[in-house]
Amino acid sequence: MQEALVVNAGSTGVKLHAVDEAGAARAVEALDDAGAFVGVGHRIVHGASVFREPVVLDDGVVAQLEELVPLAPLHMRPALAALARARESHPDVAHVGVFDTAFHASLPRLATTYPVPRRWREELGVRRYGFHGISLEWCAERVPELLQVEADDLHMVVCHLGGGSSVTAVHGGSSADTTMGFSPLDGVPMGSRPGALDVEIPLYLLRNGYLTREEIEHDVTRESGLKGLAGTEDVRELEARAADDGEALFALELYAHRVAAAVASVATALGRVDVVVFTGGIGENARATRMRICERLHHFGVALDERANDVVDEGEIGAEGAETRVCVVRAHEERVIARAVFRLAG
Repeated sequence: MQEALVVNAGSTGVKLHAVDEAGAARAVEALDDAGAFVGVGHRIVHGASVFREPVVLDDGVVAQLEELVPLAPLHMRPALAALARARESHPDVAHVGVFDTAFHASLPRLATTYPVPRRWREELGVRRYGFHGISLEWCAERVPELLQVEADDLHMVVCHLGGGSSVTAVHGGSSADTTMGFSPLDGVPMGSRPGALDVEIPLYLLRNGYLTREEIEHDVTRESGLKGLAGTEDVRELEARAADDGEALFALELYAHRVAAAVASVATALGRVDVVVFTGGIGENARATRMRICERLHHFGVALDERANDVVDEGEIGAEGAETRVCVVRAHEERVIARAVFRLAG
């Protein structure tokens, strides 16, 4: 069976998987490992308004992507470096880019527009783009299967919670609103990123000479979020410490508070919420964190089945008879990327 090589490069390193046409994946140690691949797929975080679907990465497209680096340097630089290495090690197959922003091409103008000067919006490209689209595409496909419902009119809020975290309203498989904005820094708190931040804070720090631009950039990408609150972004460690460590407990409570508030916020774009979905490293594995979030959503008809929350690996974990269902989905971004490779590389 043919395989596609999937390259996922980000701020924490490069992950490689070989994925066959049935979706089965195996880890690959290095880009130059022997393997006959039909093509190579690359997760590209930012496609701006230019790339709204997967595309073959020829020299012209790569040049366009280089121009987008300033929009998300933390993610785009390592992705393009990995792409260059992959094109050298696998020069005879097609390389396909799959974009985290593409799923949000359906966002309405009300959701994408910032109330800033016209020049910012029209000449400088300042708008809400949204991210985690590859994960969301999988959830939009997988949740109807797990719940055995029709996808066309399913109203769901997806909490992709991990090193990067976002909350997205999805209706009928399309993005309706989302918390990440112009960059992956916006929205709810994350492992080492603060999420939404009053713009006056960095201006204050710069204006008064307390920090340089480089120091601010480092601190909001590497030293904030859960790490800034309690010294680590590892939720497993925080949960282990929470019983005896007030700092760890506070970090987890703040995280749950902000995520629940984001669920309520994006739900206004849906009219109703049929299901709340948890995915991503934290969403899939941090059972106590899911409980904390759902407890804050009881007025939305959300209630967990505690036993299901403890034992279900993927599937429904909501209480029987609850107005709003709750579901856990195992992320399979590499499968979505591989499908694009098989489609475009033949």
